[in-house]
Order: sequence, then structure tokens, then C-alpha cells
Amino acid sequence: MKVLVTGASGFLGRAVAAAVRDAGHEVRTFQRRASGVDGVTDQRGSMAHAAAVRRAVDGVEAVVHLAAKVSLAGDPADFTRVNVDGTRTLLEAAREAGVRRFVHVSSPSVAHTGASIAGDDAAPASPTSARGDYARTKAAAELLALDADGPGFAVVAVRPHLVWGPGDEQLVGRIVERARRGRLPLLDSGAALIDTCYVDNAASAMVAALDRAEAVHGQAYVVTNGEPRPVADLLAGICTASGVPAPRLHVPAGVARAAGSLVEAVWRVRPGSDEPPMTRFLAEQLSTSHWFDQRRTRADLRWTPAVAIDEGLRRLAAAAS
Repeated sequence: MKVLVTGASGFLGRAVAAAVRDAGHEVRTFQRRASGVDGVTDQRGSMAHAAAVRRAVDGVEAVVHLAAKVSLAGDPADFTRVNVDGTRTLLEAAREAGVRRFVHVSSPSVAHTGASIAGDDAAPASPTSARGDYARTKAAAELLALDADGPGFAVVAVRPHLVWGPGDEQLVGRIVERARRGRLPLLDSGAALIDTCYVDNAASAMVAALDRAEAVHGQAYVVTNGEPRPVADLLAGICTASGVPAPRLHVPAGVARAAGSLVEAVWRVRPGSDEPPMTRFLAEQLSTSHWFDQRRTRADLRWTPAVAIDEGLRRLAAAAS
């Protein structure tokens, strides 16, 4: 097929564009800067410009939509403009252009309310209960996408959880930088079980969703490695592979949540030049379990992760050496 991949200049987007290409499809990408992916056709533009979006979908048969504003803080209007309005524009343009398959890349945060998640499947997205502007707008976008599902337009939502790997600045880069500066605490004992998704596995899951869209349309799937580990072990593994000290400082989760709420309030008035050091959402993520039942995902998508966490850490260490 001829497939449009949006957001292909990002860490996961590049991997997805390459995986779709390697699966034998013709790939066009759409984002504000070059994707850097060999063998694809880049088309630059913004999700906020309807005419550019229509040009991007012209002549394609399928879409994998990753473009989004991803941040712990920022102007709420920016999140809405990109994540909600941009998705709506893309969905309308895709249907008008005769696109038949649409894979919407979402996030487990769309259904996270701050409590632990232990072996759950994909709960319904909730724009009112999700934590933070990113999660709330991604929840609204997922609902828009799934509402657009219908005859001749098969929509699947895929929620990869905490994607990481060599070259990742969003998760690994920030963990490493904060650990290097001694500002990466463990909340409580660091025993909360967390699952993640190595980048190659997340990308192959998108290809599987693309292939299976007409059979499983209208559904949302969480994608992980299926290897939950204590957050302290995961952070230590990433830090060791990257050559920085593992975190040793322990902070009570309640204190971190309160500090995160305070930082969010200050950031709204005087935002910093980088991500805030702590938010309530981040404190909840670091102190509560979040791992998911993968049986339905693997059965419906006919997919299994190929790269285990330990192998991913070896690859991370090799890239850092």
C-alpha cells in the first residue's frame, strides 16, 4: 500500500516509518522537518494547516498518525490545536481522500486516573479523568478517531507504553540527564511495577495494526513488552547502560505529588525553558504500578515483541559506548 506516516521526525515516528517501509509499503511522511528516514518521501507541513494535510493524504491508502504535541507542560491551547484539532482535520481529509485504513497512535495515559494499573486491558479513553493536558487531549483525539471508524474506513487505536531505545531523548535522555546531575529520585521504595515498550517492538506493532486494521477496527490496544519490572530496576538498568549512576535518593510519593502540583502552578505563570523537574502526573507515574494484560493485543494483532528488555538494554549500552 501507499502509506502516510505523520510525525515521522520523532523518535517513534522514524522507527515506524522505517518499519512500514521495510514491510514493503510505499511511505510518505508528513511533519514540520525532514524525517531522516531513507527510502521514504518527506512532505513537510503542520497539522494545523488543513490544505497541507489534504495534500499529504492525497493518493494514499492508509495512514499511521503519530504527530502530536508531547510534553509535561505547556499552553493548553497548543495541545488542543495539535492533538485534537489536528487529528480531526486529518480524519476528515483521510475519509475524503478515500483512505481505507487509519492507525491512530495513542497513549495509555488516556485512561490513567492516577491509581495503579495492574494487569488491566485497554480501558476507555477519558478526556475528563486523564491527568494533564497531553493525556486529556490525546484521550479526546482517540475518541474522535474511533468515532470515525466505519464501513470502508477501518480505524484502530494503538497505545504504546513508555517507548524507549537508543537515540531516545524523550524518556532515556531525560532519565540520563537527571541521573547525571543527581536529580533522579526514587519515589517511596521504587517497587512499583512498570511495563515499557522497546522502540522496535512498538514500531512492529504499528505495522501489525496496519495489516490487521480491517479485521480489528474500532478497537484500542495497549502495546508493551509484557515484562513488568520495579521502577527502581528499570531506572537502574537504563542508567547503567548509559554510563551514569543509578538513583539512590528516596522521596515519599506524597511529597513528590505535592511538589509536582506546586511546580505545575508555577510553570503556568512562569514556564521554564525545559520540561518541569516534577509534575503530579510524573510523580504518579513513578510511584504507582502500570502494567497491562497483553493477551488480547497479541491475539488480535497477531503480534509479539521481538526484543526483550535485557536485549534492549544491551543495545542501549552498545549505542552509548
